[in-house]
Amino acid sequence: MSPPLFPSCNRRELLSSVGQGFAGLALTHLLARDPLVAAVSASSSAQATMEGTSIGVGAQLAGLHHPARAKRVIQLFMGGAASHLDTFDYKPMLERHHGEPSNFGEPIEAFQDGLGPWMKSPWKFQPYGQCGKYLSETVAPLGDCVDDMAFIHSMAGKSGVHSQATYLQATGFQRPGFPGAGCWISYGLGSMNENLPTFVVLPDHRGYASNGPKNWGCAFLPSHHQGTVIRSGAAQPVQDLFPEARPYLTTQGQTDARRLLSELNEQHQESRSGDTRLEARIRSYELAARMQLAAPEALDMSQEPAHILKLYGLDHGKTSFPAEINETEETEYFGRKCLVARRLLERGVRFVQIWSGNDNGFPRRNWDSHEDIRRDHGPLALGMARGTAGLIQDLKQRGMLEDTIVLWTTEFGRLPSTQGSVGRDHNPFVFTNWLAGGGIRGGTTHGLSDDWGYKPLDRNNPTQVYDVHATILHLLGINHERLTVRHDGIDRRLTDVHGQVIREIVA
Repeated sequence: MSPPLFPSCNRRELLSSVGQGFAGLALTHLLARDPLVAAVSASSSAQATMEGTSIGVGAQLAGLHHPARAKRVIQLFMGGAASHLDTFDYKPMLERHHGEPSNFGEPIEAFQDGLGPWMKSPWKFQPYGQCGKYLSETVAPLGDCVDDMAFIHSMAGKSGVHSQATYLQATGFQRPGFPGAGCWISYGLGSMNENLPTFVVLPDHRGYASNGPKNWGCAFLPSHHQGTVIRSGAAQPVQDLFPEARPYLTTQGQTDARRLLSELNEQHQESRSGDTRLEARIRSYELAARMQLAAPEALDMSQEPAHILKLYGLDHGKTSFPAEINETEETEYFGRKCLVARRLLERGVRFVQIWSGNDNGFPRRNWDSHEDIRRDHGPLALGMARGTAGLIQDLKQRGMLEDTIVLWTTEFGRLPSTQGSVGRDHNPFVFTNWLAGGGIRGGTTHGLSDDWGYKPLDRNNPTQVYDVHATILHLLGINHERLTVRHDGIDRRLTDVHGQVIREIVA
């Protein structure tokens, strides 16, 4: 038999043996405090990057594509589709033509029956900050932050269906089976604290938004990069982290059980080195053990001073709330999540996703305001704005905003015409995002909607989620076209085959 044409140990196998596969490069990062280990890992990750493969989890050692402006991200997601027209995108034309029959100048198919008369916002707008940005009074608390924020009013989606549109904004694809943005960032940059997850999700206290955990699932990436759900304020913020109290469960017993389980897993893995699922499971057990010590401290807000609680709107003094949706309750829950997010970020969590609004139900407890925009958006927007303003100001006073990206988004906008008498239907044609912090040029606006807030002013050049994701990765030091994973014969990436860095909002 003739000898093989190539050496038996190829590049992928070599990297696997050095770092236990690309999933194992995160461990190499954690060991990088040892100069010898760091030198080996730097060499390996640089080789992978130069050859155009995934940059891997140890990339910050030597494989970043360019100097990073930021190192962590907070994504604020308004589940149900927040109205740009009633929050951040002021339209005097609607005020002048309020109540007149709507005429879009072209055929339009509404999601339900939202093609009634033009409807102005029920809230007044006024300018804020040195940039003079107009905001609705229902998001007025963010007026103190507008000079740190960059608004994008030309966002365009692909679907007016909640599930598809939410997938698109959360994962870059409008169907299931793709990793969330936080998973990609976890995979590309790894952890900054081995005792806490890299990617944390803080859902709405009433339940998940459309698609639920699929929005932050890891799909074809190694399993340990998926988002870890933490329910701040709940009796058990991290599900199954601690066992139920039993007389026969002792600390020594748990230690011995973990040791035995580790030995069995290692024996099982020896014959299955190419399967990352067991490796991810082992990592989850190890992380859970470390989180038993780290998570309670990270989630404990009792030591936060009174002025910080006030900053986040948590000084209301109430312990119960009425059945109707109300701004104090929304402030309590959203502000609490924002404060927890800050505590997690300063302890090394890389990506935190905060959700406002659960999936469809009645009465409305999300941003899907088909029936009454004032009833639903008023409390939700004020609660969101108070918590978010506190978060931005708190990050800024701690020196963390300069290397933390804050992204505010939703799945699509709402129409400038009425549904019923005081509601708004879905508008996938244009909506608003904004960003602040790490490398973002504050006090700016990129891309406008038309005079009615119906479509982008420049219809030939809308802004898409791929552009936002490309910009975030760019600020993190990653070229979005080079962070790829081969899956089903295709080099998959967060931005699919699209995306341009939005240079106008980069400082």
